[in-house]
Amino acid sequence: MKINWTRAVSYTLAACVVVSAVSLSSDAASVTSGVSALSSTTGVLDTKSYTAFAGSVGSVNDMLANATVIAAETQLAANDAEAVASSEANPYENIAIAQVDNYVYIRSEASADSEYVGKLYNNSAATVSETVDAADGTWLKITSGDVTGYVKSEYVVQNDEELAKKVSRRMATVTTTTLKVRESATTESSVIELLPMGDDLVVVDESTASDGWVKVTSNDGEGYVSTDYVSLSTDFTVAESKAAEEARLAREEAERLAAQEAAKKAVASASNSKSSSSKSSKSSSGSGKSYSSPSGAGGSAVVNYGSQFVGNPYVYGGSSLTNGTDCSGFVMSVYSAYGVSLPHSSSAMRSVGYGVSYDDMQPGDIVCYSGHVGIYAGNGTLLHASNKRTGITYSNVNYKNILAIRRIF
Repeated sequence: MKINWTRAVSYTLAACVVVSAVSLSSDAASVTSGVSALSSTTGVLDTKSYTAFAGSVGSVNDMLANATVIAAETQLAANDAEAVASSEANPYENIAIAQVDNYVYIRSEASADSEYVGKLYNNSAATVSETVDAADGTWLKITSGDVTGYVKSEYVVQNDEELAKKVSRRMATVTTTTLKVRESATTESSVIELLPMGDDLVVVDESTASDGWVKVTSNDGEGYVSTDYVSLSTDFTVAESKAAEEARLAREEAERLAAQEAAKKAVASASNSKSSSSKSSKSSSGSGKSYSSPSGAGGSAVVNYGSQFVGNPYVYGGSSLTNGTDCSGFVMSVYSAYGVSLPHSSSAMRSVGYGVSYDDMQPGDIVCYSGHVGIYAGNGTLLHASNKRTGITYSNVNYKNILAIRRIF
């Protein structure tokens, strides 16, 4: 067995777009869950290619910090000058990107007969610390997230700066109480949206970063935010360990069953309330308009209940379905009527319930965007608290790039 040593280097990564995957064979497996594609225009997830996320997301700094580098010091010293020059010429030299149908197994040893310790999903990234020429081909020792093991070299692409940029995602996370998204890169420009601390946005252009501004996607379109009030990071999708996968599947199943039970209780409660109230089963708001109590079960019932509030106002930070709510407040309040507790945060809703693919999207699913969230109403339509101009309304579900689709019932 011949071993070729390589050296891990430091990386600074930029924003992202998409490539096509290659076919999966022997050691790579075929499943329905995986990593979604990225839009070639904005670097965010392509809505028509979105699949349920099954890996984990980590910054490249975290990924590299956790990398296990196995190297012969004498060989490294001899080639130090060459290695440094190489890293400066191509900072992505030791980054490997999986190019498979869904995932490739990460093995404990450089052999297809060894136990698998994790899965590297399509377009996921890893650092390469060792190349092993074995009887059945070339293997790479990689570290991705918290998984270290071996993959066949034929299932990954190395030393490709363009691909590394395409499969990463540049994010801006709000670090101030209320962030103003402006039409132009100046404080004199009009404010198009307000976002709370902790929300994150996809960065689409950093050409004005030296002036203290970056261009992002928001609910009301693209705009600019000051770099003084956001933290910028680069996210890759990284591998999922075998233990983490088993825990995730168990957790998602438990959450699904709990949500179903909560829905049944909510329906029973609504039914009891209905029988003890007036025959019309209506409740009145301060404006005098009447609304039906929640009834039925499942996602379609959620949509039917939420749709009666169309036309009511959008209020930043609000959660009143009648007097004013923002996007996450709307989703939170509609689901609250069915006994489901959700966070008042569009970014936090990306992890509620369990993920589903774009093709499997059903009425009632929570659709998450960069800085926004809504409820899928069926027939390609989104029910959401859009903005101050339109209030609670319907839009095309593809009106902007989808980051996640989560199912509660």
